Amino acid sequence: MSKLRVLYVASEINPFLKVTEVANYVRRLPQEMQERGMEIRILVPRFGTINERKNRLHEVVRLSGINISIGDEEKPLMIKVASIPNAKLQVYFIDNEDYFQRKSVFTNKDGSFCEDNDERAIFFCKGVIETVKKLGWAPDIVHCNDWMTSLIPMYLKTTYKNDPVFKDTKTVFTIYNNPFQFKFNVDMMDKVRMLDLDDDAMSDLNTCDYRGFIKIGSHYSDSVVRATPNVEDCISGALSKIDNRKISTIENDDDLSETYYNLYTGLFN
Repeated sequence: MSKLRVLYVASEINPFLKVTEVANYVRRLPQEMQERGMEIRILVPRFGTINERKNRLHEVVRLSGINISIGDEEKPLMIKVASIPNAKLQVYFIDNEDYFQRKSVFTNKDGSFCEDNDERAIFFCKGVIETVKKLGWAPDIVHCNDWMTSLIPMYLKTTYKNDPVFKDTKTVFTIYNNPFQFKFNVDMMDKVRMLDLDDDAMSDLNTCDYRGFIKIGSHYSDSVVRATPNVEDCISGALSKIDNRKISTIENDDDLSETYYNLYTGLFN
């Protein structure tokens, strides 16, 4: 088998940002897969809490300048890059002045959930796909982590299914215990929509909430992984109509590397 190309997509990664266990997970797994001979790329949002000077982020001009559509608006995309200390791994950061340069992640200063988190997720997911296209790097696996990345499997299975960069790509969606209670406005559906996406294709998102994001990511991905055996009821409910044969669970952190190595390679057997 030729060297597998794996793209990791997440909302956070150590040492640049740690809000939940996702950051440690996405820091550890890419390095372990690289050590097993896989070719790795990592994309995350450049949230405003990330210190650019301290972490030595710099803009990649040749990848920046794309406009991403959010409903009727076009938002400019900037790409920045930095290296993980003591590891031969680079991280690409998706940035936009309106969405990611505030000094917060998912909540405002008063602790309330940001009402435009849906737009931030949509921008990020579309931005990831367009950035990879511009890189000209065709991933064998796109590994999406947590709700913010959940639209990517849908876009890859619909709008981008015949794109030369993604036509053979398999998707993995890992779910964590990070639910939120906020319900977005129904106009979120129009922002998510692509020209070739009808209401039926997006029906899992109709609830405009956390459960909807988990359902859409699980529905369109080739494999679903629960990062822990103990998931909240809302997650279990979102998986109720998913084929159990494509759902697996990380029972023990010691098995993380072996579990994913077998999962990735198994998708191509």
